[in-house]
Amino acid sequence: MNKTKKYSILTLILSGLSILALIISHLTLTDIYHGEEDLIMEWSFLRIAAVIILAFIISTIFTLKQVLKMNQ
Repeated sequence: MNKTKKYSILTLILSGLSILALIISHLTLTDIYHGEEDLIMEWSFLRIAAVIILAFIISTIFTLKQVLKMNQ
């Protein structure tokens, strides 16, 4: 399997995880806004979601670089 295909599969997986992370982040921020008492879990999830979304962005950049390199 070539690099472009590996990066593409990884990017697709991370895109699904990012969408899920965004949905759950919205719910988490709603809990924070409504003044839940113990917010440790909510803030922890927001940190994890940020890492997932950052990984998706980095993966997308590497995939696009590979695609552009192939087309030259």
